[in-house]
Amino acid sequence: MEKPVLLTAEGLEKLEKELEELRTVKRAEVAERIRYAKGFGDLSENAEYEDAKNEQGMIEGRILVLETMVRNAQLIEENHKGVVGVGSLVTISDEFGEETFTIVGPAEVDVESGKISLESPVGKSLMGHKVGEAVQAACPGGMRELKILKIK
Repeated sequence: MEKPVLLTAEGLEKLEKELEELRTVKRAEVAERIRYAKGFGDLSENAEYEDAKNEQGMIEGRILVLETMVRNAQLIEENHKGVVGVGSLVTISDEFGEETFTIVGPAEVDVESGKISLESPVGKSLMGHKVGEAVQAACPGGMRELKILKIK
């Protein structure tokens, strides 16, 4: 059996849009590049053709991954009644200051957008805790104490 993919509604929509883009636009673009490259003759030494075929393989691979993720998507409950869970917007403080991020499933991680995985050291340590509690997180620089300031 395939493992469920925890996603927010926003995350599922994003994956579905990417899948649709790959199926309709990117497939057609790479097919056109392959047709064009075939026009150069001998395919054994045709770099354009080889590059287009490699891109086609990457697109088809990504489509398979996305189809599996969408098929196994499990929407996460975003109302946790004051306890950190998947989908929670959490504000913490530590010796470096305050930071706010959303706890998401591994498929939605985007650190630059403030989305961290529930499987990350910080995500794991915060899960199930409440405002005012302090937790220890094993980070690359060593243990950090994080105090939970706010949960939405």
